[in-house]
Amino acid sequence: MMSNDFTFAINSISFDENYRPSDNTRITTNFANLARGESRQENLRNTLKMINNRFNALAHWDNPKGDRYSVELEIISVDMAIGNQGNGQTFPTIEVLKTNIVDHKINKRIEGIVGNNFSSYVRDYDFSVLLLNHNKGQSKFSVPDDFGDLHGKLFKFFVNSDAYKQNFIKPPVICLSVSDNKIYHQTENQHPVLGVEYQPNESSLTEQYFKKMGLQVRYFMPPNSVAPLAFFFVGDLLNDYSNLELIGTISTMETFQKIYRAEIYNANAAAGKRYKPNLQNSDHSLTQIVYDREERSKLAIKQGEFAEEHFIKPYQAILEQWSANYAS
Repeated sequence: MMSNDFTFAINSISFDENYRPSDNTRITTNFANLARGESRQENLRNTLKMINNRFNALAHWDNPKGDRYSVELEIISVDMAIGNQGNGQTFPTIEVLKTNIVDHKINKRIEGIVGNNFSSYVRDYDFSVLLLNHNKGQSKFSVPDDFGDLHGKLFKFFVNSDAYKQNFIKPPVICLSVSDNKIYHQTENQHPVLGVEYQPNESSLTEQYFKKMGLQVRYFMPPNSVAPLAFFFVGDLLNDYSNLELIGTISTMETFQKIYRAEIYNANAAAGKRYKPNLQNSDHSLTQIVYDREERSKLAIKQGEFAEEHFIKPYQAILEQWSANYAS
C-alpha cells in the first residue's frame, strides 16, 4: 500500500460562546468539556474573557488600556481516509486549536499558531488501552518497544502533507501541562514573552511519545505565571514565531490549565528555582468555570476503545504495512 492512499480532510469551526461539540469531537478535549451542561455558555464566555485579558497583559506595549487585542479560536478537525479500503469512510485523527489575533487599533487580523491543545483518538488508544493491557499483571511498569510509532508517523505524515501546507503557514506548537512526577529546575535563560526557562530532571513518557511525532520540548514560565508550560515544537521555538503568535498560545493554553489544573496553574504561590508540580496542592484558587475532572479520565478509556474498534483493528494489516514502509 502506498502512502498517498492516506488522505486528510481539514475542517474548522469557531470556538466561541455559541460553540457546541460535534459528534466526532473527543469529549475529553479541553474545549469540548467546557461546552457541556447547564453552565456551557457562561463557561465559554468566561474562558474567552480570561484568554483576552491574559493576552493584553502580556502584549502590554502600545496598549495603555489593555484592550488592544482579542483572540479568536478555531477548532481544527482532521479526518483521515484510508484509500479505497474504507468505503468512503473517514476516521477522526487529530483535533487542535488555531489562534487568530485581532488588533483593534489597526483593525487587522493576524494569523496565530496552530496546535495549542492537542487531542487524538489514537493517543487515547495508546495510553488508555495498549499501555494498560501491556502492564496488566506485571510487577514492574514497562512500555512496548514500538509504543507511539504508528501515531508519530501518522502525525509527521499529516504535518508534511499538502493538506497541512495549504491550510497553515507554520509548523504546529502544542502546549501542555508540566508533569506532576518530575522536578523542574530554573535556568538562567529568559525570553521577553515565554519567560524563564526550566529544565526537567528526566525525560517523561509524554516527551518520548511526542519525540516520535517529530517534536522537541522546552519548558517556560511566562511573566506573572505561577508554573512553567511545556511547549512542543519543530525547529526553533524562540525565533520561528513572533511575540504575538507566542502570546496567543500562552494566553489560550494557560487559561485552559488554570481551569483544569488549578492546583498547579492557579496556585497562590509561584514556582521557585526547584519546582515539583503538585496536584494535591490545596493553596490554589478556583476559576468560575465548571468542570468534571473525574469524568474526563474515564472518557479517555472509552475513546481509546473507540479507536481500537473503528481504526486499529479494522485496518491493522494496512497500518502495519504502511508504518513499516514509512520513511520519516
